Amino acid sequence: MPRPGVANLLEAGLGMVILGLDYGERRIGVAVSDELEIAAHARPTVTRDGGELDRIAQLAEERGVGLIVVGMPLRMDGTEGIQARKVRGFIKDLRKRLPAVEVATMDERLTTAQAHRALSDMGASMRTRRREVDRMAAQIILQRYLGRRAAERRQEQQE
Repeated sequence: MPRPGVANLLEAGLGMVILGLDYGERRIGVAVSDELEIAAHARPTVTRDGGELDRIAQLAEERGVGLIVVGMPLRMDGTEGIQARKVRGFIKDLRKRLPAVEVATMDERLTTAQAHRALSDMGASMRTRRREVDRMAAQIILQRYLGRRAAERRQEQQE
């Protein structure tokens, strides 16, 4: 539920809570934005054990999510491969589970490498990096999306 101090801004269409997901073979990295779409915050990962859609739906409902952004693992040449097809299947299931929530994709190329680099720069052990990389990758994906969305809004205001 949005805080009362931002209710007018939200009603004016200036922001919403956005969920960012980094879909992986074993885990799904999760991040959530603030109501004003300024910052992405990493959340605990969701284990892929058959109940992941329910846990993501619960989080979306608890946080009042209006949009979900899923990282799309494109190849370096921009084409889709096997993993991208798996993500598209996940998105299809996500849309069935949460029909009222819009789902968008964001190019996730190099986000895992960026997350590993950032964790390494912070002095995290290899064990910690393995545990935290999905969360951080989701945060990077969502922060990129928020930046792109803000730039699009500025462009619209200038026109």
